[in-house]
Amino acid sequence: MSSDQSDYRGAARTLLDRDEVQSVLSGAFYTNAPESEACEERVERPAAKPAHYKVICISMYNEDLEHLDEMVERLKTRGLTKANRSALIRYALGLVDLDKVPRGL
Repeated sequence: MSSDQSDYRGAARTLLDRDEVQSVLSGAFYTNAPESEACEERVERPAAKPAHYKVICISMYNEDLEHLDEMVERLKTRGLTKANRSALIRYALGLVDLDKVPRGL
């Protein structure tokens, strides 16, 4: 494996939440391929897409991502093994007081 590939894989591990990626891939890419007509008896069920969340893409500054990752790691060292970026952001959203958000946001 080249150094570039190793760098990309390390960056991907840092950016992507493993559970979310597995969920998306299992519903979209790892479904059964169509089989021959000899297996007509088999009933194909469409992959159920989660309705309780959506995968989104947002932009963040590198230093903000580093800070977020440091906070996640600190939570994990405290025993919160399921801590991840998404969970921490969801928790923080619950603490926001909209009346205290500065106008120049």
